[in-house]
Amino acid sequence: MEKVIDINYFELFSGYALMLIPVFILWYYKTGLVKDTLVATARMTVQLLLVGVYLEYIFKLNSALVNVIWVFIMSIIASYTIIQRSGLKYKLFLIPVISSGIISIAITDAYFLGLVIKLDNVFDARYFIPVTGMLLGNTIRNVIIALNEYYKKIDDEQNLYRWYLANGATQKEALQPFMRAALRIAFNPMIATTAIMGLISLPGMMTGQILGGSNPNVAVKYQIMLLIIIFSSAILNVVLTIVFSNRIAFDSFGNLKKDIFRKSKS
Repeated sequence: MEKVIDINYFELFSGYALMLIPVFILWYYKTGLVKDTLVATARMTVQLLLVGVYLEYIFKLNSALVNVIWVFIMSIIASYTIIQRSGLKYKLFLIPVISSGIISIAITDAYFLGLVIKLDNVFDARYFIPVTGMLLGNTIRNVIIALNEYYKKIDDEQNLYRWYLANGATQKEALQPFMRAALRIAFNPMIATTAIMGLISLPGMMTGQILGGSNPNVAVKYQIMLLIIIFSSAILNVVLTIVFSNRIAFDSFGNLKKDIFRKSKS
């Protein structure tokens, strides 16, 4: 097996020159996203460097309790990011978002790690933490898109929502068209990507495994399963997040509360 080529820290940070391209484009078109991009990049760098150092020790320690605590911390950070980018109020949505994320991860992790690859210890750090991190990282985008579409559409089309209720629909039935729209916009790109992943997977998730020395056939089988559990976890997370948050987003008369948004809607 050939030795994996390492990237020293000078080479790593020289790669940041590529960020000049997106930063310039965002600045040129006055998107207002330059600061957010720089902050996000800095946070990503610090977090991943710390994770790299931390994982060396956590893999050696391999404590189920420590691993679960680490995943819980990651879930809180992911939930905070989802609510922040959705423009919703933290105090209202933090519990529903965290609960949905933990439940969806617990189900998919238990199935994949316990039933598919049959680990003796499903909390084994070398599997549990990377797989859970991948689920969280690939789910955030879908939940943000779905929440944005769902609550913005209800807020913009309240007359339609009330028309459904006035014509005898239950609240669940009246909200179904908005749930349908949220799921479509959140998962259409993911479905399209999954459909052609066989053609573009080598530059994607398989690359790390192959560069790490895995047999390509083994990498392919893991790629297939990871795509399945990511999709399953993401769609379960989205549905649970909306179902749980519906309990606090509507008043006793079935009207969408205006104070769920951090900023007033135009």
